[in-house]
Amino acid sequence: MISLEDALAAYAKHLRAMSAETIAIADSANRVLAESVTALTDLPRIDQSAMDGYALRAADIETASADAPMHLPITQQIVAGAHECLRPLAAGTAARILTGAPLPPGADTVIPQERVHRTGDQLVFSEAYATNRNIRWRGEELQAGATIARAGQRITPGLLASLINAGLDRVRVHRRPNIRVLITGDEVRPAGSKLAPGEIPDSNGPLVCAMLQRWGSLAPRVDYVMDTEAAVREALSQGLAEADLLITCGGASVGDHDFVVAAAEQLGVQRVFWKVAQKPGKPMFFGVLEQAGRQATLIALPGNPGAVLIGLCLHVQRVLELLQGIAHPAPHWAIGVVTETLEADSQRSRLVRMQMHHDANGVAQLLPLPKQDSHMLSNLESADVLVWIPAGTMRIETGTRLCWMSLPA
Repeated sequence: MISLEDALAAYAKHLRAMSAETIAIADSANRVLAESVTALTDLPRIDQSAMDGYALRAADIETASADAPMHLPITQQIVAGAHECLRPLAAGTAARILTGAPLPPGADTVIPQERVHRTGDQLVFSEAYATNRNIRWRGEELQAGATIARAGQRITPGLLASLINAGLDRVRVHRRPNIRVLITGDEVRPAGSKLAPGEIPDSNGPLVCAMLQRWGSLAPRVDYVMDTEAAVREALSQGLAEADLLITCGGASVGDHDFVVAAAEQLGVQRVFWKVAQKPGKPMFFGVLEQAGRQATLIALPGNPGAVLIGLCLHVQRVLELLQGIAHPAPHWAIGVVTETLEADSQRSRLVRMQMHHDANGVAQLLPLPKQDSHMLSNLESADVLVWIPAGTMRIETGTRLCWMSLPA
């Protein structure tokens, strides 16, 4: 049996990111960059007005006062959009200009329209106005060639917009892994099926699919496998041949109908670990199959849905992000204070679903929830976070600082 710490560390040692592909920037949301990207243009691309107002030369009104107002004629109007030939601003004149419009050559400031009095085609100034005001100068945000993002970053909506602004129309990203899911158990039927006595609806398949899509994966194919050695072996063989990542639920322990681990190793899957010192979710298996330069990854989870949830959040998410090429893969932990006394386990790390809020000082308060058994999911209606109680002690006192990670909302 391997510790939870060692299990999480093992994935990066045995997995490699998927190959790269070049795709249209419009299709790249939630993908992971395979190489750093640089701006293809200055931002802003031109000197432009930051507001509706008037462009002028600050020196032309530096002596203006209430006793000796100065007048500037408005000689042109400039709006945002294409301008094949922008007329320079002559000394002693002003230009009506709108937000985003290019600054005419010669102008060095833009005065807001509410700061100046206009009479017909004349601006009347009763005070001076500083230079370099309300102008977005070309390249002030970044210059062409500047690095915008680095390999291993996920393309968030904000980064996507930034890449488009910087002139990119295509981007190189890691291919998304092809994923298959196998649900084992003679008693398990697809959700919505009519159930005979002793049968149960499958919640694991929909849970796995929802989580994977939440994390940027394509919807995986889900197959149901009977509890026979031949059926499990055939399903594993096909899944490993077709998928980059194969996830199984059930059949990974040591019961009479638990065939997944033995069948996988018979098919050539190299075991990295089997059984993790965590509660729930101990009977977990991780292995890889290397064939003709191709790597297929197998994660075998227990069948109880609470254990599947833990396996997904701690292990599958990390595997998926490593395959996607994420530079700093999950899980990511923060620190909070537990609000009740808790039992711990001297041999295994406990993963406990809790509710979290922040006190007046901003400290995360962790409230344990009931119904934590591996077959239970009903407390997810209230659970915000998953809390790690390390192995090696039998009791966690109120006020103890513990690591927590957010549960997918």
